[in-house]
Amino acid sequence: MNKEKYLQDISEIKDLMNKSSRFISLSGISGILAGIYALLGAWYAHWIVNFEGNGYLTLHGNLFKKCLLVLIAVGVLSIGTAILLTTQKAKKNNEKIWDPTTRRLLFSFLVPLVAGGIYIIIMLSQGRYGQSGSLMLLFYGISLFSASKYTLGYVKYLGLTEILLGLISATMPGYGFWFWVIGFGIMHIVYGALMYIKYDKK
Repeated sequence: MNKEKYLQDISEIKDLMNKSSRFISLSGISGILAGIYALLGAWYAHWIVNFEGNGYLTLHGNLFKKCLLVLIAVGVLSIGTAILLTTQKAKKNNEKIWDPTTRRLLFSFLVPLVAGGIYIIIMLSQGRYGQSGSLMLLFYGISLFSASKYTLGYVKYLGLTEILLGLISATMPGYGFWFWVIGFGIMHIVYGALMYIKYDKK
């Protein structure tokens, strides 16, 4: 009896330590929806490039601006959905959404992401946009891996996958769009589904 209580106490202490050092309210559904947004955005961008631009995209044309707006819309929808669903999950589990762990997570995530975003914008302004897709995957993967120590383990593996896809994409010019689809679309759906099955479904 004492042994069982001892083991239970250890389990509770471990759980409390895990909660205090990791942000565990991430929503698997938000990952799935982010992947769906990315696939829909990629489909629409691919359609307008082929329909309006005959398969060609120039940096300073209206078509590029449309594709950029689609990319921004996908990002805003994904971030907004993640914030909404994660906040709801945190409230349901009686967990704080904003604490030192969350701040450390965001700092670790945003520093490489913002630096990468600025670098990509500089490259685009110089007319060098051939590797933009692979760079997006690479910096996003680095951001996820950097932040993963403050949240659930699946985030680390998603980050490593994005980094690998970015590196492979860099070696295969002309296929960046499809690697972008795999990384931001399909892999987010896979990651979100795994998160949902392991954590949310309970």
